[in-house]
Amino acid sequence: MTDKYKIDEHKIDKLANLAIKRGVALQKGQNLIITSTIEALPLVRKIAEHAYKEGAGIVTPLFTDPNITLSRFNHAHDESFDVAPDWLYNGMGDAFDNNTARMAISGDDPMLLSGMNPDKVARANKANSIAYKPAIERITQFKVNWNIVSWPGRAWANRVFPDLSDEEAVFKLSDAIFNISRVSTEDPVAAWDDHNKSLRIKTEWLNRNNFTSLKYTGPGTNLEIGLADGHEWMGGASLAQNGIICNPNIPSEEVFTTPHSHRVEGHVCSTKPLSYQGTLIDEISVIFKEGKIIEAKASKGQEVLEKVLNSDEGSRRLGEVALVPDSSPISQSGLIFFNTLFDENAASHIALGQCYSKCFRDVNLSSDELAKNGGNSSIIHIDWMIGSKEINVDGINANGDIIPVFRKGEWTNI
Repeated sequence: MTDKYKIDEHKIDKLANLAIKRGVALQKGQNLIITSTIEALPLVRKIAEHAYKEGAGIVTPLFTDPNITLSRFNHAHDESFDVAPDWLYNGMGDAFDNNTARMAISGDDPMLLSGMNPDKVARANKANSIAYKPAIERITQFKVNWNIVSWPGRAWANRVFPDLSDEEAVFKLSDAIFNISRVSTEDPVAAWDDHNKSLRIKTEWLNRNNFTSLKYTGPGTNLEIGLADGHEWMGGASLAQNGIICNPNIPSEEVFTTPHSHRVEGHVCSTKPLSYQGTLIDEISVIFKEGKIIEAKASKGQEVLEKVLNSDEGSRRLGEVALVPDSSPISQSGLIFFNTLFDENAASHIALGQCYSKCFRDVNLSSDELAKNGGNSSIIHIDWMIGSKEINVDGINANGDIIPVFRKGEWTNI
């Protein structure tokens, strides 16, 4: 790589420091599992360095490689696509039960599997989702402190900047990641402390109002989302069940909570494309009745969308609702990242599938109690964007009072 397009090593170091100190908020003596693409090794090394400086017990990295992934889809026997490494995920679940922190580095090619057999992709995804349950349950329950950050992988960069050379595309994407993650500031840790305070003001306002539902109106959208009984809004820095306050997502511009899985009515259209397991699903349009999607269309990726919706009993119901202003730095960048971590923070969104049990005032609810309060259960959790500067959102309280929350994609009362 030429010096002109060399990724700023000082900013890599600052991102790693931020990920450890405010992202996962690693504690002295705590172990850390890192999952990453092999391409992100420079960032993984820096994260490990800062982890040990903070007193980490042992840092264990687990890497994936796109060429090995493609080898499976090109050459593996058919039965390979119905199995997954449950031993690995059982081990991760055990590690989380023993207070091991979790960090994931995203940056792989969002369209890696776009040319593969969609049936094999769907089967592999389902098998992996089932096997992953012991690990993902600990994450959705917020049992431990965890964090996701990103690395500008070459293939991903080429998706975002298709008209640039490989070197320039990677450089441009790294610059975008650093800026949006507030790493380009003089003191990223202080910048995130300020950002967390701003998000906390919004969650506290929403929790004081204790809305029973949210009403979305705009082009192609007339949707009322009931909120789960005893729900709690969260955003930015959050308290994990092990007592550690961390920032699960870097970047993050959202505040979010758990919807009621049986109280969603109306229709809604996506406002940005969804990149899911190598397929671009665009112009999604769905109709909800009694919380369940009864009709779904997409201009692209219809077959994959249908397979997602048929994953299990809970895959047609919502597990998350999140509010993000159109003025978020990700939205203002004008970029489509084809990466949920970034694109979900460009617009208000909803998620099909598993709910976050942490988004309840009582975080010790049993599975049956979660379901009774409206929490959804599923092997999937897939975010897609429904917000824009043309969308209005109103909060409706138990008395039927209507209070403006968003007007033209922006906060109103906060």
